Amino acid sequence: MDYAAFMRAVGSGRTPPVVLLHGPEPLLLDDAVAAVTLALFPDPSLAALSREVLEAKEAGVEEILRSALTLPCLTPSRLVVVRGADGLPARQAEPLAAYCKAPNPSTVLLLLADETLPASHWLLRLPPPAAMVAARRPAGRAVLTWLRGRATSAGFELEEDAGALLVELTGEDLGALVGEVEKAALAGGPENRRVGVAEVQAVVGEHRLRDVFELTDALAARDLGRALGVLASLLQAGDEPLAVLGMLAREARATWQAQEWLRAGRSPDEIVRALRRPQAAAAALVRLARTLPPRAGSRRLARCWDVERRLKLGAPPRPELSLLIADLCAA
Repeated sequence: MDYAAFMRAVGSGRTPPVVLLHGPEPLLLDDAVAAVTLALFPDPSLAALSREVLEAKEAGVEEILRSALTLPCLTPSRLVVVRGADGLPARQAEPLAAYCKAPNPSTVLLLLADETLPASHWLLRLPPPAAMVAARRPAGRAVLTWLRGRATSAGFELEEDAGALLVELTGEDLGALVGEVEKAALAGGPENRRVGVAEVQAVVGEHRLRDVFELTDALAARDLGRALGVLASLLQAGDEPLAVLGMLAREARATWQAQEWLRAGRSPDEIVRALRRPQAAAAALVRLARTLPPRAGSRRLARCWDVERRLKLGAPPRPELSLLIADLCAA
């Protein structure tokens, strides 16, 4: 089961009796715990009576199962959350597997692992009705979809253009994005729940805002000197290299998308509207896409992925990003 399907099932009251949720993004794990808690205990005061949170290494399988088998008191259900489940030793697999075959119907046992488990991990061999849920970080366009959904669940109305701008300016760190949505809402007043482009611009530093737009404009114009100057400014100001790479990759992705739409016969005016960017910026990107050789858009995007791999393997950020910008500005 994927994460989105699991969250839909929880929201409709169909939480499996045993769930293994694994992935490296703490916010997604915390959101899942909050969703299951709300589904089982609509009255928050009841959660204090029948929700128990255990650390796997400290508790061990015996204590976990004892808690899972405990009957609820004054509530129809119990929730047992086990953090760090991937720290349980494989030798304790048998009693946990036996419980999964016949779980306590009044308990939801939620096992959390804060990394994506390899297919060979013994936890992934637990028999049904254990639900295996991989909480993968969203990437690319999926980040905007996730952010708008997350904002809605928190009571905010995040406009699509505002969300896209926020991702472009902030990067793809989920926790940082959620915090920026909340700050942007407050920029509209203490009771404001709507976040538009004006609210986003109000909370993003003017210097960073100017640098980001300057960088995207320089890339569209293939102005290598200007683009390298903005890169130096961003890195000197303390921007994370992977966040800067995220900006470059989004530009490469947008250029590739524009080139594919042109190849499919869509008109430049239609593509400008579909890009959901300021008119001048979108028009400049379409002009760039029209001048690139066939398939250049996909090669530029693949180059960004290659730099991401290199940075994560420890390559020095500034030379890698400078060479990438030189490639993106090349004819």
